[in-house]
Amino acid sequence: MPRLPSRDLVEGPARAPARAMLHAAGYDEEALAKPLIAIVNSWSTVTPCNVHLRDLADHARRGIEEAGGTAIDFNTIVVTDGISMGTPGMRASLMSREAIADSAELAVRGHSLDAVLFLVGCDKTSPAAAMAAARLDLPSVVLYGGSIMPGRLRDKALTIQDVFEAVGAHSSGTIDDGELRAVEKAACPGAGACGGQFTANTMALALSFLGLSPMGLNDVPAVHPDKPGAAYEAGWAVVDAVRAGRNARSLITPESLRNAAVAGTATAGSTNLVLHLLAIAREAGIGADQFGIDLFDEVSRATPVIADLKPGGRFMAPDLAAAGGTPLLGRRLMDAGLITDTPTVTGQSLFSYFADAQEAEGQEVIVTAAAPIKARGGFGILYGNIAPDGCVVKLAGHGKLRFDGPAKVFDGEEACFEALTHGGIEAGDIVVIRYEGPVGGPGMREMLAITAAIQGRGLGNDVALVTDGRFSGATYGFMVGHVTPEAAKGGPIALLRSGDRIVIDVEQRVIQTDADLDARTAPEWRPSREATGAYRKYARLVGSASDGAITSGM
Repeated sequence: MPRLPSRDLVEGPARAPARAMLHAAGYDEEALAKPLIAIVNSWSTVTPCNVHLRDLADHARRGIEEAGGTAIDFNTIVVTDGISMGTPGMRASLMSREAIADSAELAVRGHSLDAVLFLVGCDKTSPAAAMAAARLDLPSVVLYGGSIMPGRLRDKALTIQDVFEAVGAHSSGTIDDGELRAVEKAACPGAGACGGQFTANTMALALSFLGLSPMGLNDVPAVHPDKPGAAYEAGWAVVDAVRAGRNARSLITPESLRNAAVAGTATAGSTNLVLHLLAIAREAGIGADQFGIDLFDEVSRATPVIADLKPGGRFMAPDLAAAGGTPLLGRRLMDAGLITDTPTVTGQSLFSYFADAQEAEGQEVIVTAAAPIKARGGFGILYGNIAPDGCVVKLAGHGKLRFDGPAKVFDGEEACFEALTHGGIEAGDIVVIRYEGPVGGPGMREMLAITAAIQGRGLGNDVALVTDGRFSGATYGFMVGHVTPEAAKGGPIALLRSGDRIVIDVEQRVIQTDADLDARTAPEWRPSREATGAYRKYARLVGSASDGAITSGM
């Protein structure tokens, strides 16, 4: 076994003071002689996504200790997207990704620990764990707490997506107060992250293809009786990785990142995958020349959608798990020659897990690449005089590859939502929401409240949306986000005016206006009144969304 960092913490006469304090915390000499393994837990009682992680930590700890390690627990924060969505608090969501990664890095490095097991749930905790793992370059395992089970109302399966869309239906008068309340109460039956192929489940899939999560463990739903066993197995796996010297950066490579991008594309997953994989790559020292934003367009054109999942499809993550899960999806992609074999944290290769994938009889969730649900994947990367540094289009839930129409421009999400609820947005409009980027927000809010309300008002097929902010994984429709440069950094999106004609052409990779932007001067931008403290620090440090919106640089 390689020499462990913890030996510098606990060995030798000079370390007697440290040992004295560790003894007081409950670690005897036998415990300190073993590999010291951090459990970085994002447990919180604020959200169903993470509420059960404290109990899972007990099983993970048992796995670590029975494998010959000593577990040392830390907690980190979570900002839940689904609860903060549509409020000023949503600005904290992407910022929390950096805070989680920073806190994990500091706790582990500050105590000279040997490896890390991350327990994650809500959207930003998963990419943050991978970013921290990339920085630390220690043996690292990430365990996703699992999906929530579907809610049910009058024999219809529900997710949180249905609640957001019900808000739009309520504002248009399609449903009354009682029906909105019924959907609200039925949608979320217990612990677990949002059940569609939204950001949490998209990233859980990505972590499996990156090799940081032992294959199949992330598939197990949060309340399934096998989840404690998955936590135990993850604990055992991280100690085994210590003994073998399997560090995180040996797994996070351009090849494994591309595999993760293919998997997300094949499931029509969240556009946040683009942002997060770029961030993970940069934290691992992988530059844009090896893994850049344009790869997602290339992958999307070559990768069909082969999983029929919400928000654009019929099924949810527990259905995917029951159908054959990540191994079956991987087998389909492997057979089609769309992914490459890469190592994983357990020492087994990715393809070895896929070779014996089991398929549930009669399942309809995962199809083959030869007979796909859609011929091309769910992302596109566009450029033009609105987004000279690029932007991301989401194609889930519709077949359109082109949209043109007049702009309706709003400075911020609230102004747009107000107009929408009062009938100020019509079929054919291209809605532009600006000053919501990483700096301008600050924090690059997701726009699910807007996009779901558009769907709920029956405009989903007739309206496009363009923003320098982000979209939730639950968003579907013709949506363009991550516009760079953002408005607050002087990007040309700040020069648009209502009535300007915009053309969005996915096949041509173009987002363009015929307005003479060079003849205009953007209004002076000032930071929002929320830009104090951590918000101000983030706005000063954060980079472009087209490079992952990270604060640490490379």
